[in-house]
Order: sequence, then structure tokens, then C-alpha cells
Amino acid sequence: MAENLKDLHLADLHARAAELGVPKYRLLRRDELVAEITERDGDAVPEPEEAPDPEERAGREREAKPKREAKPERERLEDAETEEVSGVLEVTPQRYGFLRFGGLEAQSDDVYVSASQIRRCELRSGDEVAGPARAPRRGERHRALVHVDRVNGGEPPTEERPAFDELTAVLPKRRVSLGESSDVLARAVDLLTPLALGQRVLVTAAPRSGRTTLLRALAGAIAAQEGLELTVLLIDERPEEATAWREALPESEVVSATADLAPEDQVRVAELALERTRRLAESGKDACLVVDSLSRLAVASSSTGGRGRASDVAEVKSLFGSGRELSEESAGSLTVIATVVEGAEDDGDAERAVVTTESSLIALDPDLAAAGVFPALRIADSRISNEDALREAHELEAIRKLRAELADLDPPEAANVLRERIEGSASNAELLKSL
Repeated sequence: MAENLKDLHLADLHARAAELGVPKYRLLRRDELVAEITERDGDAVPEPEEAPDPEERAGREREAKPKREAKPERERLEDAETEEVSGVLEVTPQRYGFLRFGGLEAQSDDVYVSASQIRRCELRSGDEVAGPARAPRRGERHRALVHVDRVNGGEPPTEERPAFDELTAVLPKRRVSLGESSDVLARAVDLLTPLALGQRVLVTAAPRSGRTTLLRALAGAIAAQEGLELTVLLIDERPEEATAWREALPESEVVSATADLAPEDQVRVAELALERTRRLAESGKDACLVVDSLSRLAVASSSTGGRGRASDVAEVKSLFGSGRELSEESAGSLTVIATVVEGAEDDGDAERAVVTTESSLIALDPDLAAAGVFPALRIADSRISNEDALREAHELEAIRKLRAELADLDPPEAANVLRERIEGSASNAELLKSL
């Protein structure tokens, strides 16, 4: 199969020239180097120069100068000076990529990954890639990955990898126990809408209804679970809010598309966070993505091109719809817990796009929150699918009794009774046995 030489980073062209025995290849201009490689390797052909890689464009302009100041010996020394790096890969539309580090935002110290490396190792956006990186040469803005050593903690793939969308989704059955949590809100959710791996959990909330408190309670309980990979995605949030999340969850990944980012960058960061969790699920791990909020993602999407409402919510549907339990023996699960905010600038588009696709719905009540009633849940509006597969028969009978009891009370009284029962028992199992 012909290889597109114009896609290759300069370091890759030099490596190919060395393999083919091109004499004095480091002294050649890029076009001369491509011609020499093409002449010696019939399997490689040059590609028309469409959308050239910015890294390579800078290098090409430098190489077009009549005189070359760098000596081969110095370049070889630079090649030897590398640093081991590990980051999350983002593949660009031009097929080259960058390793992103903490927070997944584009930074000046990101590492360039050539299109040939991506193609050769079958890399995807969201892969965690490790290997040595060299310093940028004159005319280059970023460090460059010399070669790929590890992908998602293992050897680079040698066989075709399963694609997330091609894996079979099944009903969630593996419950995440929150019933012994010390947090009243987490235990209330466990009673009313138990959490399971692979669910799509939708949280409907008005401003000041306690959604941040709820999400942090759930995230903290999830982070304490063995074998669960937690990622928190904040969209259009204040920078100080992102800091507070990182302080609350120091061992978890907090990705923040903060309010100071352009809308297209907010969407890009959200997409990369989603792709990272999809790669985790593909590789057999159980991942959980907590998102605040889908409403702000819809607003950011609408600001990137004015393509119409259907396109505005495409990102929302893709993200929320990725939550699933996977049936394949070697695959894991992706649990998505996401909020939609009443009165947001998306005019409810995000909620309408996903409200019938959730596995579980948690409704927050701003009136209860304003009155200081806790937990501020709309108990009658909260619901869950497939509950009989998540509970034992005796537990299912007991929770139905509790719901019937709470249904006869007005919302503030029902919330107070629920809190008193939770605080008066050591665990939810003990609470349900008393009914």
C-alpha cells in the first residue's frame, strides 16, 4: 500500500531515508528527501500538499533556505536527547495528533505525533500513549514523539482493535453500592435510583437546586470504589470551580473546558474526554464520566457554526448515549452521569434530546433547596429502568413500601422523612430491613 510521504514528520522521513540508505539525507531539502525515498521505495508515493501539518510547514520553510546551519552531528545529538512522556492522544482532522496532558487542553508543552505513527500503531483519539519525545528543532513549535512504546498501559496493538460503537450493549446489572456511604445524598440516590455500571444517569436541575452538591457526593462515592476509573467533565465553568473539584477529588481526572475557552475549544475538550473514557471501556475497564452540564455543551456546540438545532445537540446525544454496559468478555463499561439545567441558554434542547434515553432520572427540587430541605429531591419524579435486575426480591418489596409511604406526603415532608430514616440507620440495607 502506498504511503503518503507528505504526511510524515521530518524525523520520520529521516528514519525512512536511513533505512533505505539515502546518502547525506540530513542535508537534503524536504522535496529532495521525498524524491530520494520514492525512488528507492516503490511502495511510497508523495501526496498532494493539502492542509500541510503546521509543524512540517515550518520545517519546510526552514529547509528551503540556501544554507543549512545545523550540522548532522548536532542533529544526531538532539535526537539522542529525549524525555519519556505519557499523554492522551488527540488526532486532528489532518491525521496527525498531539499528546495532551493534565486537563486535556491544548498547551505549549504538548507532544506532536506523526500521521505515520498513528497509522502504524492504529492509534485513536483518547488513547493514552507513552514513549520518548525529543525537543523541537528550529522552526518547530512542539516536542515530537520519537516512537510509541506503550498504548493504554500495554504494548502497541498488533491486531485489529474493537471499536466502541461495534461492541454489543446489554442491560446494566452490576450495581455500584452506595448504601453504606456516609453521605446522606449518596444514600438517598442509592435508595431511590440505584447506580449500576453502564447506566446513563440524567440529573435535571434548576439553578441553586444543589446539583454540584449531588454530583460531588456521587463522584466521591464512585471514586472510593475499587476498579472504577472516574473522569469529571466541567463545561463552561469558572476556573475556581474546576480547582474546587480537583481539591475534592485529588485522585481522579478532572477535565475542565472553562468559560474562558472559545466554544469550539470547549467542544473539542469535551469530545476528547469522551473518547478517553470510550478507550478505557474498549480495553476492558469500567469508566465513569460525570458531566456538568449537557445544557452548556449544547450552547457551545451552537456557537461553533450556527448549523441548526439538530447539529447543536449532536454532541450532547453522542456523549450521553455512550453510556452502556458491554457484553464482550474483554470489554468493560461506560457510565455517564450528566446534568441538564432548567432555564439555560439552550432553551431545553439538551434535555429534550436525551430525556427518553436515560437509564435513570434524578430530579432536583430548587424550592426544597431554597427552603433548606435536604435531600432536595423530587422523589415522585425520580425513576429508574431495569430495577428488578438490580435488587433482590426482598429489597424490591421494601423499597416499594418506602416509595408508597413517601408518595402520600408533600415534598418537604417526604424529604425530611427520607433524611431521618437514612440518618437513623447505619446502612440502606439496615433501613430496608426495618420496613
